[in-house]
Amino acid sequence: MFQDSSLSGHSTGDYVKINIGPSHPAMHGTLRVVAWTDGETVIKADPEIGYLHRGVEKMGESLTYHQFIPLTDRLNYCSAICNNVAYEIAVEKLLGIEIPEKAQLIRIIMMELARIADHQVCVGILGVDLGAFTPFFYLIIQREEIYEIFEWYNGARLTNTFGRIGGVEADLPDDFEQRWKELRPNLLKAIDETDKLLTHNRIWMDRTIGVTAFSPEDALNWGFTGPCLRACGVKRDLRKDEPYYMYDKFAFEIPVGRHGDVFDRYMVRMREMEESIKIIDQAYKMYKELPPDAPLMAKVPKVIKPPEGEVYRAIESPNGELGFFIKSDGSDKPYRIKIRPPCYMVYQAFPEMVKGEMIADLIACLSSLNVIAGELDR
Repeated sequence: MFQDSSLSGHSTGDYVKINIGPSHPAMHGTLRVVAWTDGETVIKADPEIGYLHRGVEKMGESLTYHQFIPLTDRLNYCSAICNNVAYEIAVEKLLGIEIPEKAQLIRIIMMELARIADHQVCVGILGVDLGAFTPFFYLIIQREEIYEIFEWYNGARLTNTFGRIGGVEADLPDDFEQRWKELRPNLLKAIDETDKLLTHNRIWMDRTIGVTAFSPEDALNWGFTGPCLRACGVKRDLRKDEPYYMYDKFAFEIPVGRHGDVFDRYMVRMREMEESIKIIDQAYKMYKELPPDAPLMAKVPKVIKPPEGEVYRAIESPNGELGFFIKSDGSDKPYRIKIRPPCYMVYQAFPEMVKGEMIADLIACLSSLNVIAGELDR
């Protein structure tokens, strides 16, 4: 027990300080939260942002534009492909080039597979953190099948270094259609089984409905994007609102919640996995209509030297708006790189979200936000 003058407004003034993380089963990576509690109620919580201290943005200034791609894998290792593409599309905008249609469709297919895999991990671990272990097995098996497709396509499971500036290195292998036909029903089955186990489960509902609810106004003020923003009822998705590649040609819905609580964040991700499957179906159909020898790369020089200038480009990653700001001085290395990761915004709002909640709800909140430590590095 101790006294802290900054913790005012409580009748006793005596609190227990608890360190949660960075090595804790409920922490998603090297995250650390210092919480002050009154009994089991959280009075105050301080999250540490940038615990890894890798300096990824600074490292980018000493690497060529191509050499920086593998570092983007490490931002969100649950959906590394989306990080690769977010960086590549920013460099391509700086160069003023548009990649061929075939490369766009391959990128879309791979990014939507990565979105499904990311959501599977988030939902599965949310269940584990709340004591529901079985759905994790249903989802993680299918995630492994997605990773096998990644490995079969580019030789890497987790850190893919996918794509190249100007397009993609290789075409989809001939048996992709067969693999997708086998994987597709299994994905839907895993989502359906998870739905049956959790969505109307009394314990699950008690642990998630109304827990750490956030209003749409607060979410916007804190800079929320992605599933956490859509769970609050704000229908914003860069694939619809600021379409890139060929997303404006696909028919898909943007699921939204109403209360912005843990349950809505879970439901939004569940429905988004189904929408991603629809997008892959449509993208692959368009892909098959292209000539087999359609180009995969735009014309780019071997040594990338963008003209002097600066650019910001963002995509809708599984966790929300993932953007890269790049400033070029005309050399073969970026003069500055700044990253706008979605997790950074939601994690800074964490103290506000858990204030007055129970310790167990703090764990549920963090898990539903899907904060990835690699994205917080500053």
